[in-house]
Amino acid sequence: MGVRAYSWISWMCETVFETGRLIVRRWRDSDIAALLSVYGDADAMRWVGDGNPITLEGCMKWMEVTRQNYKDRGYGMFAVEQKSCPGVIGFCGIVHPGGQLEPEIKYAYLRSIWGYGIATEAAKGTIEYGASVHGLDYIIATTAPANVASHRVLLKAGMTRGKVINESDGSETQIFYWSIKPGSR
Repeated sequence: MGVRAYSWISWMCETVFETGRLIVRRWRDSDIAALLSVYGDADAMRWVGDGNPITLEGCMKWMEVTRQNYKDRGYGMFAVEQKSCPGVIGFCGIVHPGGQLEPEIKYAYLRSIWGYGIATEAAKGTIEYGASVHGLDYIIATTAPANVASHRVLLKAGMTRGKVINESDGSETQIFYWSIKPGSR
């Protein structure tokens, strides 16, 4: 695919990487409305986190957490724009939810762009970016076992289906992983 990643001359560098159709960049204050559009969609959020849409207050807190992640790790969640049409269409990135050790790829997009390969293209780019710029050699993703669309995205992005974990609340989580050393986990 050929992702053009940008080295971190400064942590303020806005564009993180580009793919054939996408520009992936750090969050701006003006992205709050886009965050609410994507993560405020109750139907789409059934697959994300606790399944509830985010509030404006939640967006503001998440913006601060993301900026701290940029400072601490050099990565976090990023805004995704199409080169052909300005405006944020979704978000992707690498995070460590709850302080987990493994870097985890996360993403969410406006429903109007689902089915066009955007999530797969951005996920591939995110993995390549994490490996080439930050030296990550292992990245996970977690989904609901019933979220077949995300399973397809992750498999097409080069991840491998792992085990299903039984959570303490009785729910299940499907693990996917990518490793520089295939089959190492």
